Amino acid sequence: MQQLTQLLKDGTMELSEVPFPALQQGTVLVRNHYSVISAGTEGKTVKDARLGYIGKAKARKEEVKKVIQTAKSLGLVKTYQLVMNKLESPSPLGYSTAGEVIAVASDVTEFNVGDFVACGGATANHAEVISVPKNLCVKLPNADKIKEASFTTIAAIAMQGIRQAEVGLGETVVVIGLGLVGQITMQLLKAAGITPIGIDIDQNAVDLAKKCGFEYAFNRNTPDLDKIIFDKTRQYGADSIIITAATSSNEPVEFAGIIARQKAKVVIVGAVPTGFSRKNYYRKELDLRMSCSYGPGRYDDNYEMKGIDYPIGYVRWTENRNMQAFVDLLYSGKLNLQPLITHQFKFEQAKDAYQIIVNKTEPFCGIVLEYDTQKKLNSSISIKPIDQKSNVKIGFIGAGNFAQNFLLPNLKNLPVSLVGVATARPHNAKNIAQKFGFSQAFSSAEDIINNPDINTVFIVTRHHLHAQYIIKALQLNKIVFTEKPLALTPEELNQIIEAEKNSKGSVMVGFNRRFAPLTQKAMDFIGKDLPVAINYRINAGQVPADHWVHDPQIGGGRIIGEACHFIDYCRYFANSKISHISGSFLTKGTVKDTAAISVGFANGSVANISYFSNGSKLLPKEQIEIFSGTRTAVINDFKSLNLYDKTLKTIKSPAQDKGHKNELNAFVNAILKGEELPVPFNESVEVTMKTFELLSVNE
Repeated sequence: MQQLTQLLKDGTMELSEVPFPALQQGTVLVRNHYSVISAGTEGKTVKDARLGYIGKAKARKEEVKKVIQTAKSLGLVKTYQLVMNKLESPSPLGYSTAGEVIAVASDVTEFNVGDFVACGGATANHAEVISVPKNLCVKLPNADKIKEASFTTIAAIAMQGIRQAEVGLGETVVVIGLGLVGQITMQLLKAAGITPIGIDIDQNAVDLAKKCGFEYAFNRNTPDLDKIIFDKTRQYGADSIIITAATSSNEPVEFAGIIARQKAKVVIVGAVPTGFSRKNYYRKELDLRMSCSYGPGRYDDNYEMKGIDYPIGYVRWTENRNMQAFVDLLYSGKLNLQPLITHQFKFEQAKDAYQIIVNKTEPFCGIVLEYDTQKKLNSSISIKPIDQKSNVKIGFIGAGNFAQNFLLPNLKNLPVSLVGVATARPHNAKNIAQKFGFSQAFSSAEDIINNPDINTVFIVTRHHLHAQYIIKALQLNKIVFTEKPLALTPEELNQIIEAEKNSKGSVMVGFNRRFAPLTQKAMDFIGKDLPVAINYRINAGQVPADHWVHDPQIGGGRIIGEACHFIDYCRYFANSKISHISGSFLTKGTVKDTAAISVGFANGSVANISYFSNGSKLLPKEQIEIFSGTRTAVINDFKSLNLYDKTLKTIKSPAQDKGHKNELNAFVNAILKGEELPVPFNESVEVTMKTFELLSVNE
């Protein structure tokens, strides 16, 4: 199938042949019939991408600050690689489509194959096939108005703005900005028995509103416009003003204050500054409100990704119910979007459509892309023939930033065959395959696991998927490399143990710090003959409470997801089984990500792990002190090593190195030689069990 993408580096657009998106839990696969280009949102995205580096820096000042902070930690070379990897990755476009359901996840009961639907959200892209969460998808009665239904998501933005205005029958609302969202807002207001007055600085937009039957549509430069509006409202002023314009000027907000009645509501839907003069807003006691996208549920992963709806008795209008309300109005004949469709292009001509927006060569409003629904589509793609020389034939499941920056660059130079990659996002799978030399790009994890050409599976997904993929791969006697954690629950861990016991395959967890060059030098210096005392301090940094890693069902929390790394590291230096573990937590709400952990080992070694998320970003992330006999080794953020004995010796690393390259070398060499994998499975199981124990005693 094909998908439209652009490079953030220079704005280059491409129609790429990509695999189908993954059909994940809670989603449906939809074959698009039509999609709408949002001239405002997408136009800005495209323009920003075409800016030079200086222009990008000015437009994204917060990102620049993050880059500077990363450079202080990782160094200039690694930071440059991270930034370029981001800029050179293709980015999808589009968020409002309509089409036919072609597949339904096993846990979705609201839709069936063959249903016609309107779709929205980050995955409702300009592509022949999309995967959409069920709460961002609504049924259509039939395909009669499927083209107009492709505007549903954009219309939900307009509808939410009206709901924020809280207007009633017979009231008057001024709409400032008559682009696509503004035009739909006018129609929705009229359908609700509300008198709309439209304003725009572009006469073409004003003329389009009049063409749609709106008598009260004015150019902003009309003389005495404020007086005209007061005349139309019996000298009271507008009951509400909805600003759907996009501008860097605060003029829309200021003008709204002038034309509003006492205690009116001013609702901001478009991208405008919120600064305003105090006089009108103070004297009239105006209520300035923001309208958030399609409505309640937006940006809430529980709603959008997990499909957990808000009870209708408490939240009458969610984003899904806003979308459905628009569809109902559309099919009842109360809305007419045909005049708003100023341009229609075949999907293959999508780049030409964007040129109209960027160059503004002619007036435009609704720009629709039409798809060939009779075309035969391929769910996977081949990049090149499979390399048959190596006995290590690798398939990757998941390939986010970590995999792209730390695993794949080191793997591609080893004696392996990179057979296939599968990611949730199809454009990402294609990009990864081409960039790192994979032969194929697939749409699902099962395509990797069941592939007879693949004998080694890398699992680099979100944490909740690790266990199920490990078990499936072991059942087919594959060798598995999984990123931490091994499992999220004791039940999952027991299932993995059982699967490994009955498999000819094997599992290694990516505990990379064991393999860091400075770790090996410290181990050589300390030795393995005496018990050790370890003090490991981690300045973990803050992660927002709503981040997926804190979700018990998806990330498992940071102790399971990351602190297991440091427990394993201490076990490696102790060279002994863990005999007991305990900890105290600084709890912030429901989040447990600051802990003082105490670990004891069977050989008498002890370790204190200070995993703190509440520190300064300026403090280096990690410091490890290992004491043994008369010797002490201190590793400073894997950049330098101090060795204390009768004298002090300092070893500096050319750059921060946490062992990823050495880890992968050891993993591949073990497979080629038929040896045990370099991180023993029983040790990974032990560390995982003790991590669960740490949490259970503190519940």
